[in-house]
Parts: sequence; structure tokens; C-alpha cells
Amino acid sequence: MKITIESSRIVKPSYNGKSPSTNLQIPLSVFDKFTYNTHFASIYAFKPPSPSNIAIEKGLSKVLSEYREWAGRLGEDDKGNLVILLNDQGVRFVEASVVDTPVQSVLRSKPTKDLLSLHPNTYNVQELLQVQLTRFACGSLAVGITIHHMVADGHTTNNFVVAWGLATRGLDVNPIPLHTRGTLFKPRDPPLIQHEHRGVEFTKHMLNTKMEVDHEAKDEEEEIIIHKVHFAKEFINKLKANASVGISKPYTRFETILAHLWKVMTKARGLGGNETTQIRISVNGRTRMNPKIPNEYIGNLVLWAFPRSKVKDLVNNPLQYAAELIRSEVAKINDDYFKSFIDFASSESIGKEGLVSTAVMNKTVISPDLEMDSWLTFPLYGVDFGMGKQYYYMPTYFAVEGVLFLLPSELGDGSVDALVWLFKKNLDAFKMCCYSIDYRSCM
Repeated sequence: MKITIESSRIVKPSYNGKSPSTNLQIPLSVFDKFTYNTHFASIYAFKPPSPSNIAIEKGLSKVLSEYREWAGRLGEDDKGNLVILLNDQGVRFVEASVVDTPVQSVLRSKPTKDLLSLHPNTYNVQELLQVQLTRFACGSLAVGITIHHMVADGHTTNNFVVAWGLATRGLDVNPIPLHTRGTLFKPRDPPLIQHEHRGVEFTKHMLNTKMEVDHEAKDEEEEIIIHKVHFAKEFINKLKANASVGISKPYTRFETILAHLWKVMTKARGLGGNETTQIRISVNGRTRMNPKIPNEYIGNLVLWAFPRSKVKDLVNNPLQYAAELIRSEVAKINDDYFKSFIDFASSESIGKEGLVSTAVMNKTVISPDLEMDSWLTFPLYGVDFGMGKQYYYMPTYFAVEGVLFLLPSELGDGSVDALVWLFKKNLDAFKMCCYSIDYRSCM
């Protein structure tokens, strides 16, 4: 694929009436400070006809007046605390075109290296948000965005992209984002640290906090591939029924699919029975804190649950065993846990003990563990710039063995797509069990 960059410029917020001060700053919350210090990229695609680049750019400028953080920069206050400078320096806006490759050859059902050309570079950039509009010869439009994770989590990012679509269509941004990250998560006085956070969200020793840009495998034994699994609604219902035998509260779609993939992935890896395996599960605090945090809150509000098991117990026990581990560990990340984290993360222990966040992408192999994100509750197919909603959504390409993504299928019928990063040598074993409910026949 040959991609031509037509233009690259900065887009700044446009305001109705008097512009606000550009000397303001917002302190990062503890959830912002101790999340992933990196950019993440995603691709949205729209069938023709699509709005003009000028219209989309104007919509971006308009929505930035409500989401000013994206047009700012990361910096420090006079005490050395991390802040977002609301200086309106703007976001990167790139226009590109592809004429030699059909869109269907680029936008496949799983991330490929071609996607890296559909969004701006994510390394060593000052802009907190970058956008690339890529036009194909057939008229299709790919919108690639990169966001700095310390500014916001996936929930906020999804709200922003939907609001960008509203602004492009000339509609009011609704709901209005809530800018309270600097005041909402204050530590209690006196603090009440009820849970252990050392070795969970914090550690002393992180020798390498930068993930390698590319993992080029030397041979098939090392090659990491991305495999897409589609779970039809009927299969999901069978999994749920299998996992929920004899209990009064059936397991959810999320709990069941993740439990299934955990078992299958563990078996496919060929791990030793006495090894311990765990999953790092992102847990959204908006509905778990008391009082609940409004959905329109801008910022990060995610912690992690870590269900773990001996390999032999995970593989040999029924699906319910894994599902219950997941349910019980996620349930522990409740209001008490979030507030305990706030108190500990705000304490002097962080500096005195030299603690740093465990939320770093410094590995290309996570085995025997897994790291997963679920976007099942996000309206991923709700972005509309004026000519219809997108037909395609995909995170960008990277190569880290042991990552799982759960996405709502574009079919909109309750089915689920799972993206699984694994070694190529383990793919056949994974496929053998992936659609089997009788685990004895493949394990």
C-alpha cells in the first residue's frame, strides 16, 4: 500500500464568543498519573459518500472547545506535579490518500501492519490527540486517531469521538463533558488504606518502561500473530448455560467469554500444571464508586482486577471455576477499593519508597498471564459525521503475546468479536478448543 500525505497541520479550538484563558492548568488525578504513559491508536472507517475533510475539521475545532484537554499539552506546575496545560496549542490533523490498494485489502477483520499507516506516529509526540483522514479511491474514508492515555481512558475517548460526529453535523455536544478531575478524587483525612496496593498497582522495580516499537520474529517459534474469533449469540448462550449450572445468578456474557478464553489460551500455551496464570482486567470505576461518577466525566477512572489460578486447576475444573474467579476478583474492585487506592496513591509512601505504576507496556510476551480490555459496553459503532455511522472499528497493530480485546460485533445482534494475540506455534491448539464446550475432548 502506498499512502500519500497530502497535508499536516494543527487544529485549535473555535469558540462562540470570548475565548477562555490559555494560562489555565488542570492537575492530573491519581488515576491519570498512574495509568499507561503512552499513546493508543484506533481506526474508524466510513463508506461513501462521506463528509468533506473541511467539514470534519470544522467539527473537530468546534468539539475541542468543549474538550479543551485534547488541545493542551502535558506539563508540570511550580511544585513539579503533572498537569494538563490548557494552552489551546491544538491537535495534529493529517490528510492522506491511497490510490493503489482497495480499502478491503487494508481494513481487515483483525489488526495488520497496514493500519500503522492510517494514523500518525505515536512515539515522541507533543500533541495529546492526533487525527488522520485517509481517502481511498473508492470514496471510503478511514479516520485514525491517537490519544494520550494519561488524558483519558477508553470511555472518555469514545464519548469524545461521538461528540465530534455531532459537532460535524452541526448539532450541540450533548452531554456536556464534566471537567472535575482536579477536585473529584481527593484523599480522605485521615486516610483509610484498606487494601494492599504494593505489588498490584505499584512496584519498586521497573527496569524498562518502554515497549519495543516492533517485534520482528526470528522464526515461527517466536512469531506473534493476531487471531480474530467471532462468538455468535447462540454459542455465547451455550457457554453461559454451561458455566451457570446450579447457581442462582447466571454469569454474564463478559464473565463467561473471558473464562472460556482463559482456559483455551492456557491450554494452547502448553503451560506446566504448577505454574500460576492470571488475567489483568480493566475495571471502570464510574458505576462502582459511591456516589457514582457521571458518564460524561473526562479522565481516567480505571483500576484492575487480577484473578489467578494454578494452571492444572484452571484446565481441569469446569468453566464455572474460571468464571467465578473472574466474578469474585472484579467484585472486589468496589468503592472501598477505589477510595483506598486514592488514599495510598496520594500518600508520601509513593515517593519515599520509590514506587512506580505497574501500568506500563514494557513486554512483548505476557505468558503465562493475560491482559484484557473489554469494550462490550461502548457504542463503538455510534460515530456519525453526517453520512451514516461507521462500518469498521479496530485498534491499531502491535505485537504483544497474551493480549485480549473483547469487542461488540458490528452485526449488532449481541455477538462478540475477540482479538487474541498469541504465538503462531500455539494457533492450531487454540483453534481446536475455541469453539468447543466439551473441554475434555480438547484438553
